[in-house]
Amino acid sequence: MNLAKNLFTPIDLGAYRLPNRIVMAPLTRNRAAAGNVPTELNAIYYAQRASAGLLITEASQVAPQGLGYPATPGIHSPEQVAGWKLVTEAVHAKGGRIFLQLWHVGRISHPDLQPDGALPVAPSAIAPQGMASTYEGSKPFVTPRALDRSEIPGIVEQYRRGAKNALEAGFDGVEVHGANGYLLDQFLRDGSNQRTDDYGGSIENRARLMLEVTEAVVGVWGSNRVGIRLSPSGTFNDMRDSNPEATFGYVVEQLNRFNLAYLHLIDPSEADARHGGKAIPTAYFRSIYQGNLIVASDYDLAKGNEAIASGAADLVAYGRLFIANPDLVERFRLNAPLNTPDVNTFYGGDAKGYTDYPALSVQSVS
Repeated sequence: MNLAKNLFTPIDLGAYRLPNRIVMAPLTRNRAAAGNVPTELNAIYYAQRASAGLLITEASQVAPQGLGYPATPGIHSPEQVAGWKLVTEAVHAKGGRIFLQLWHVGRISHPDLQPDGALPVAPSAIAPQGMASTYEGSKPFVTPRALDRSEIPGIVEQYRRGAKNALEAGFDGVEVHGANGYLLDQFLRDGSNQRTDDYGGSIENRARLMLEVTEAVVGVWGSNRVGIRLSPSGTFNDMRDSNPEATFGYVVEQLNRFNLAYLHLIDPSEADARHGGKAIPTAYFRSIYQGNLIVASDYDLAKGNEAIASGAADLVAYGRLFIANPDLVERFRLNAPLNTPDVNTFYGGDAKGYTDYPALSVQSVS
């Protein structure tokens, strides 16, 4: 008998027994309504994909200051909580499980998106290379304002309140967004953090905010309903670190003490390598982290099964394939053809390219 694990082997993930190891990755789609409020359209979108072992929502800002893109949902107002309830109820009606991703973009914003036109905040006053997305189109990033030491407890409190709001909205758990060049990642890496206080300098100091946020969120949810996402090799949003193995190795080791539901790692990519990133194999962290590991980065069915069977990961997250295939789990199960994602409808718009991808029909596989 072949007892090898694959994507369809059930797994205990924190507080939950998942029917499969196929995770829907967090995917920014820019389809929130005025006030950054989720709508019935978002509920349809997530419910269509509820057969995933776990859904992770698009990143959702924990405060108005954390906004970095038009029409992204938040988790800081009563209206947003009510909007997200539409989503969680729709997913649960389909038997799914859904975590909300907690987000603060830090310097990856623009005064056009900030309350009262203020500067975005960051660990240090260092402008990233690139362009900000605003309601008037792309504009160059500005030099952010370095957070004062006295403001940092308030940032932790923003995440704590966001976590409480997610609980009220009916989610099954939350994921702390510590990846992709946003605020927690900015504090962690020495390319964006040049502080001289106890939140800068040493790796231990630079990791302090990420670990404090994790502790605050765990205080709301309990450790077994919290995950965290990291991108150790990532260069997106002009990120770099002088010693990423040491930096991220320390963080991953420290995360062991929380006994989280999972650690979610974005694998090295060719794009990161082109931008000077150092590719750190996920296996490096597998040897450090003691809990469940989710991996993400252009996996297909075969590569996903291989990652599970080899023990390289416990679950695999899929992004673009879930955009185009609401029934990705069933298509994988049947090894059926996949819809092709339409990149032109990834960000913004309406139902087109969002909820109108066709599900598999019986005729197409008979």
